[in-house]
Amino acid sequence: MTRGDLVRVLYNAVLTTSAAPWPEGERERMYGTRTGRAVAGAGVVALLLSGCSSEQKKGPDLGQQPKATDPYWVNPDGSAARQLAEYHAEGEDAKAGLIGRIARQPTADWIGADDPESAVRDLTEQAAAADREALLVLYNIPHRDCGQFSKGGAADAGAYRSWIDGVARGVGDRKATVILEPDAVLHLVDSCTPKEFHEERYALLRGAVERLKRQPGTSVYLDAGNAGWYRPDVLHEPLRRAGIDRADGFSLNVSNFYPTDASTEFGKRLSAKVGGKPFVIDTSRNGNGPYTGGDPRENWCNPPGRALGEVPTTATGDPLVDAYLWIKRPGESDGDCKGGPKAGEWWPEYALELARNSKQP
Repeated sequence: MTRGDLVRVLYNAVLTTSAAPWPEGERERMYGTRTGRAVAGAGVVALLLSGCSSEQKKGPDLGQQPKATDPYWVNPDGSAARQLAEYHAEGEDAKAGLIGRIARQPTADWIGADDPESAVRDLTEQAAAADREALLVLYNIPHRDCGQFSKGGAADAGAYRSWIDGVARGVGDRKATVILEPDAVLHLVDSCTPKEFHEERYALLRGAVERLKRQPGTSVYLDAGNAGWYRPDVLHEPLRRAGIDRADGFSLNVSNFYPTDASTEFGKRLSAKVGGKPFVIDTSRNGNGPYTGGDPRENWCNPPGRALGEVPTTATGDPLVDAYLWIKRPGESDGDCKGGPKAGEWWPEYALELARNSKQP
């Protein structure tokens, strides 16, 4: 048994005794209250491994990025952080160096269906303790993803409203930035979501914005798709119906690959049609732009040859661009396509490729 095998066995054994299993197909979208247990479990693993070899290497402290330019929290229990610890334990220094490019950057935590209040409280409390801000993605709208790889969501409108209320209570008065329901508006525009659910979804999104904005430290960005989807003159009215007027702004390029300059230009045209609202851009995997070598209908799903984009920062140099963010967690699968695991599952080979191809230091 290799040292990496032992890490996995011990780590999983600790988590299995203390945490509920992840629901089928929900790993990316689910964040349970396992962070504290996982950190404790990692400590147990480290203690056990310390007796295995006098040459045991200790993984680096991830720390936090400079608050002035990157105020978001680096979660020490992310998939990349765990992979980094494993590579260090195995002596895989080159791989550790690559994965470290991901693990040391703040990435969003996706909030799923179970006990959102506890999950969000845990995250925001840890972020506040580190003098940083939590970055959260809410992805639980009913009839989510039109039955595709990330299908699911709340059972009905009432369940969704209760869920949003739980998220808001979990945030409390701590600072958090929320990306609200990736693709939810776009799937109304393209009619992927059945027409009988349209009015309900608009009402749910408006209500979510209003409820979240009652929390004094919460910023809300309503998702507006990406630069390759629809023209701004098609999107502005649906965004208004979904509550953009009450939100802090909108998000672009979530889980997609369009270059930052294309997203910025698109965002400025859309902003002009929604009252000058600012926006944030997901730069997690856009370093090499979109993939154009396969079936256009699935070029978004685990495309090869992609790269990490600009590191997260609020110092964008543009007053309309509030931040570059890593909203999609680099290295987690888009779905079981092109050899990848289920949506949201960690895929170390893909993470290594993203980091290897990155133009960032």
